[in-house]
Amino acid sequence: MKRLLLCVLVFQLVGCAELQQVVNQLPQGTGIGNDQIAQGLREALNMGIEKQVNKLTSENGFYRNELVKILLPEELQKVDKTLRDIGLSSLADEGLRIINRAAEDAVGEATPIFVDAVKGITFNDARQILLGNDNAATQYLQRATKTQLYNKFNPIIKNSFQKVGADKIWSNIITKYNSLPLTNDVNPDLTDYTTNEALEGVYTMIAVEEKEIRTKVSSRTTELLKKVFALQD
Repeated sequence: MKRLLLCVLVFQLVGCAELQQVVNQLPQGTGIGNDQIAQGLREALNMGIEKQVNKLTSENGFYRNELVKILLPEELQKVDKTLRDIGLSSLADEGLRIINRAAEDAVGEATPIFVDAVKGITFNDARQILLGNDNAATQYLQRATKTQLYNKFNPIIKNSFQKVGADKIWSNIITKYNSLPLTNDVNPDLTDYTTNEALEGVYTMIAVEEKEIRTKVSSRTTELLKKVFALQD
């Protein structure tokens, strides 16, 4: 067993060393430097916003998209079940729909935030990201921007809750549930929950486009995308 583990470790080290060697050699002979690779990654992320994230802003953009549909938090799943058990399925359905509607409304207002975030992102390890997995650039964007975007996105979600009437609907739902006998009162922070879920949805859809660009030459619609992503084929 020890010999097997040693062999696996050696293989991994050699594999990492070989990958790093490829990464270091990428620009040589290609006429493409780190700055161009970084710009290509930004362009791919922007296409994700333009082609995929914008879909989320339409009516039912979240609600009818199984990739990003916002489900109820665990605390409210028992509320949903109880309402349905006592014949209030329509109210439960409306509660779920209105959370997704708030996210759809908020993403429409917040799209410029994501565009600015992509413009400002610095890919210090652009070559490694280019050779990474199908959503490596999106993951990098998420790590670099999520905290900042949450702080900007949260008040937009709060306003959207008021705008689409989600605050009143959920106040009504929770009041009804808390008034039922043999139930423990709930008081979830739906604004925080929906903010995080909406952000996850945005990153998910950006990753969809990144994968398209990485795996389908036909999706590389600009010369820069063709030139940069040809390096990872």
